[in-house]
Amino acid sequence: DAKYRTIKVPHMADSITEGTLKSWAKLVGEQVEQDEEVASIETDKVDIPVNSPVGGVIRELLAKEEDTVVVGQDLFKIEEGATAEGGAAPSAPKAAEPTPSEPVATPKKSEPAAPAAPAAQPVAAPKEAPVKESKPAASASPVLFGTAERSERRVKMNRMRLRISERLKQSQNTAASLTTFNEIDMSNLIDLRKTYKDDVLKTHGVKLGYMGAFVKASTHALQAVPEVNASIDGDHLVYYDYCDVSVAVATPKGLVTPVLRNTERMSIVDVEQEIANLGKKARDNKITVEDMAGGTFTISNGGVFGSLYGTPIINMPQAAILGMHAIKERPVVVNGKIEIRPMMYVALSYDHRIIDGREAVTFLVKLKEVIEDPRRLLLSV
Repeated sequence: DAKYRTIKVPHMADSITEGTLKSWAKLVGEQVEQDEEVASIETDKVDIPVNSPVGGVIRELLAKEEDTVVVGQDLFKIEEGATAEGGAAPSAPKAAEPTPSEPVATPKKSEPAAPAAPAAQPVAAPKEAPVKESKPAASASPVLFGTAERSERRVKMNRMRLRISERLKQSQNTAASLTTFNEIDMSNLIDLRKTYKDDVLKTHGVKLGYMGAFVKASTHALQAVPEVNASIDGDHLVYYDYCDVSVAVATPKGLVTPVLRNTERMSIVDVEQEIANLGKKARDNKITVEDMAGGTFTISNGGVFGSLYGTPIINMPQAAILGMHAIKERPVVVNGKIEIRPMMYVALSYDHRIIDGREAVTFLVKLKEVIEDPRRLLLSV
């Protein structure tokens, strides 16, 4: 006896109750293995794959692509334990149905076309249309502004972009935000990377970049200036004894901020490994809600895109965000002499309701000291 099961929209996260059905990976009549992806649901945070709990054949799809679906809603029906041989046959004629309908439509068009043609051809309107199209095309070609054709596209914002827009505007409307700046001589960190990057890759299987050092330096500064590692909850200030650093990662759908947890316990190499793992998950659209939950501080590296200077927006409810920028050689004064050094501007946007200017400046100075002399991390000074 055939056993049919109705699969429902799964629980996605405590804060997510609905999503948009973006695509079906399987169609009616196709074979599905246990735990194989059948559909993908887009939420305001991540895309949630819907896997089949059993193996069998898809018998009915209960929602269309771009439909809004809610948790617990019936999504599709599957015949448990069935094979695709029984279901593939009926699906084949469905694909062939449009082809016989097209030849039927063709003679219909040709039959009325014969009597209608003599009536339509004497009319001047259709003849004028092609003439008008060719004349403006010829006259528009020498115009300095380029071609006469101007087009525009209207694309619906996906749920993630809508959520990003809401959160950024909420941050601007809520936080008493301002930004302080400093500059860092990257010479010693660059030398450290050049000296040990091959050994790190050989030993740990990860590329040594600059983000690991900045995460550790930020963690050092967060512990020295606890006001930066805090948030507001009603009429209370919450100070965190741990450091969960959100790292901004650009994806095709928008900016996501996966969290590095307990960075105070991690080494620079540990941070690099975790960033590589989270970055790959984000780019492969495998990032989960749990990967992005929480975070007590955020780092955004606009330097990878060539940004020289910028003021990042606070990732609420956090109190501050660090902006890294491009490394550029500039003349600086070193021990009374002008030298060319690789320099980076850094920016700290902070919520003045929690952090005063003294704490914000002290944070950047602590960060600058560690990056310019990474040996400080070994001595915790």
